Amino acid sequence: MLSRLWRLIERFFTSPKLMLLWLSGVVAGLLSVGIGALIVIECGLFNATASTPHLPAVALAAHTAFIRSVQVRARSIEPPARFTPAEVAAGFGDYDVSCVACHGGPGIARADWAGGLTPTPPYLEDAARRWRPRELYWIVGEGVKMTAMPAWGETRSNGQVWDLVAFLEALPDLTTADYARMRAASGAARPPNALPADLAADGPPYALPSHR
Repeated sequence: MLSRLWRLIERFFTSPKLMLLWLSGVVAGLLSVGIGALIVIECGLFNATASTPHLPAVALAAHTAFIRSVQVRARSIEPPARFTPAEVAAGFGDYDVSCVACHGGPGIARADWAGGLTPTPPYLEDAARRWRPRELYWIVGEGVKMTAMPAWGETRSNGQVWDLVAFLEALPDLTTADYARMRAASGAARPPNALPADLAADGPPYALPSHR
């Protein structure tokens, strides 16, 4: 059986006619895919509305491509060895102003309009368990195409992007009460990146993350 199969394979690769037939099939298949894609685009068959979710296969392909893209491009980034309480507090201040409407927080739902985005922005309480710090830095700084996630690195310094990562690293350990306490404390005037006075006195309500 194996010898017969081997002979068939050998015949295939040594026969110009069979090779030409195979190549013709490959070219025809690629042309069919290209023509089909062109028809979908030019005839408006793709539904680009945000109110219509992606087909499951499209969503899976796009999300997988996103994960692999981040893993590859963030590979060379070296994160800080450890984040400080001041960095976590500064990241919280930025997150609470710029991010919470889309991503929510402990005890805080996303804004109603965020549900109208496709894909829907994820809650980030467990983001630090799913992504490495360098990957979070890449996502926050560079943004994500075909979503509402902006490249915050366009309007933030590298240090400010790392502050946001510091907060995301601390987020899994924050309770609803912790978040409310940090929000209340952040309302007081203080120098940039300074830890709120009550947190500095009592210690942060979270475990400070270290580089993994």
